[in-house]
Amino acid sequence: MPEDFMLTKVFSDAMGPCKVIPYYFRANEEAGAEEVTIATLVTHNRLAVLSRLATRYKGPISAAIHINDDETRDMILNDLHAMYESNPDVKTHVDVHLIVDRFDRQFNMWRNVAKFFARTEYLMMLDVDFHLCTDFRKSIRANPRIMEKLRTGTAALVVPAFEFIEQKDGQDWTTFPTDKQQLMDLVKAEKIDMFHRDWQRGHGSTNYTKWYESGDEYVVTDYNYSYEPYIIYKKEGSPWCDERFIGYGANKAACLYEIYLSGIDYWILPDDFLIHQTHYYLEDTRKKERKYNKKLYDNFREEVCLRYSRMMIASNLWSTSRADNVKEECSKIKGFKSAVGNLN
Repeated sequence: MPEDFMLTKVFSDAMGPCKVIPYYFRANEEAGAEEVTIATLVTHNRLAVLSRLATRYKGPISAAIHINDDETRDMILNDLHAMYESNPDVKTHVDVHLIVDRFDRQFNMWRNVAKFFARTEYLMMLDVDFHLCTDFRKSIRANPRIMEKLRTGTAALVVPAFEFIEQKDGQDWTTFPTDKQQLMDLVKAEKIDMFHRDWQRGHGSTNYTKWYESGDEYVVTDYNYSYEPYIIYKKEGSPWCDERFIGYGANKAACLYEIYLSGIDYWILPDDFLIHQTHYYLEDTRKKERKYNKKLYDNFREEVCLRYSRMMIASNLWSTSRADNVKEECSKIKGFKSAVGNLN
């Protein structure tokens, strides 16, 4: 079977035609099975940020890189090759997969490409603009309790995300704090806060007030469907991102919603954190796309609630703790309980 034909089925919900080129560059170093691969998506203007991430992480990265199939294609490829040749850490650690098409911002399809071709058991869903302030791999390995949660496939580990209040303070990653105490000093000085603090629903379920005082991992108890943390989780058995979400708004939340409904709980790591490196957004574009995706997300939530209910009832999991997230979250949707009653 031709590879191109097979991949059109693998990513069949995405807009096409689209050519996926796996392992355009393949990392020279083979990572251990229990390593954590950072799965990220990259556009032309973020190539330098990917290079910095490779040097900072020095671990496996699966990068889905979008190439516009137009007059800019050769320029983007030339810049990609220049970045690759200029940094030995990229050659050592980064698998590069190309998505060549004329469709911008198919974020969930790009996330699926990065996940699909990741070569370790665990991955971290991360936006490339975030700086890794701490060594979360060291924290996980040093705590058998946390590592066992990850191995079960029923837990995802959240690395809390922060953002400088003054955007100019978030431009130089070399000045960022490197441990929790340094971070707390900035929090108390009101220089840094939770990521997107004006949109509490996005990261509020992390419960930053609790995190500031906690020395142990804790489970998310106040989940909401707009929650979109950066998570480390098991590749096998976890849901894929729904590729119908195109553009800004709800795309990552939809991924995390389905992961949560599948029976995976979110556990907050107590000492590790990320900080957003300032960049500027296309606000007009984001506003329009959010409006469309909000409507899609409302329908998606009903659809995925019924789908997971059917699956768990058919698999005799409905009376187990694996169904708790579906029961709790989906019961907030009007008519869900009566619909599920008809399935039993």
